Amino acid sequence: MFSDTRSVQKKGRVLVAMSGGVDSSVAAALLVEQGYDVVGITMQVWDYSQSECDIQEGHGTCCSSTDVDDARAVADHLHIPFYVMNCEAKFKEQVIDDFVATYLKGRTPIPCVNCNTYLKFDHLIQKMEELDCDYLATGHYAQILPSPSQRPGIVTSADSWKDQTYFLFTLKPEIVPKLLFPVGNWEKPQLRQYAKEKGLPVADKRDSTGICFIGKSGYAQFVESHADPVDLRAGLLKHYPSGEVLGEHSGIHRFTYGQRKGLGVSSTDPLYVVKIDSEDHTVWLGLEEHLYSKDLEIYNLNFLDEIDEGEELRVKIRFQHQGSPAILNRTDKKGIWRLSFTEPQRAVTPGQAAVFYRDRQLVGGGWIL
Repeated sequence: MFSDTRSVQKKGRVLVAMSGGVDSSVAAALLVEQGYDVVGITMQVWDYSQSECDIQEGHGTCCSSTDVDDARAVADHLHIPFYVMNCEAKFKEQVIDDFVATYLKGRTPIPCVNCNTYLKFDHLIQKMEELDCDYLATGHYAQILPSPSQRPGIVTSADSWKDQTYFLFTLKPEIVPKLLFPVGNWEKPQLRQYAKEKGLPVADKRDSTGICFIGKSGYAQFVESHADPVDLRAGLLKHYPSGEVLGEHSGIHRFTYGQRKGLGVSSTDPLYVVKIDSEDHTVWLGLEEHLYSKDLEIYNLNFLDEIDEGEELRVKIRFQHQGSPAILNRTDKKGIWRLSFTEPQRAVTPGQAAVFYRDRQLVGGGWIL
């Protein structure tokens, strides 16, 4: 197994982000066991009791009042100090509002990245410094190991199915030395067994799934309940590339690239969403062959290590994508880069991230334009 060698070379005071789930709880327990001075903290980001969504808190949620209570119970079990931060206003501004606005632009957002960027690895880094801690630890499935440049770098976890490095591409390289990912060299079955052996109150708690603030009614209803009605415009469904009008729809926020079901049209051939035009609210439907492309443009790039222009990297265009070889080059447009894949990729989706890897090392990423 890979391991973060810092855990045995240097101790210190650690602020642990505790969500109330088993992963972050084990992270805290491991650090206590390794001799760190551990402080637990939970961010309450969403008031489920006041939400219009139909999630039952504690069942696939994250940082609800039930989860806060679970995190506190683990902290008590470990005999460590525990704090709760109310981050609802910042979560709404940076995560919820962006989520809604992105769908209204015909794109598909990744709220977990914004939560990491603006709360877990921004807000909590500030709190880490305020509490005179040396490190910030989380329950992310990722590892920190020396990069080829000998600086601490982020690499994929031992559990390839749970690996969460895709969501970490916006981190600034200067904060990486301050981070600890204690469970990154564990696989989930081992982790749950450890939790049981240590008597952690959340050992059998099920994992959170999906988007923490979206209930059974789905993301479209959530967007509609939080958007300005003026922005919820109807539009046309058109055949790609002929332009033939196939029907009407009630809003582009109800569609995402590659979608096949729920299109509201009938056809002898299977049709998919191949393009969404946010200007006139047209949703274009085409055959599967129209979903594939080799080139895409990305913006707002962030690099965690040096990358040579023209270098071939493994690039993931969605969380569960295994990654494919691609070459990264600048364009003549300010701030825009081009990725050219060796093989065509299916359903490249604006609003998602293109994340770069050199072997197992996370080296950066950007947003698909």
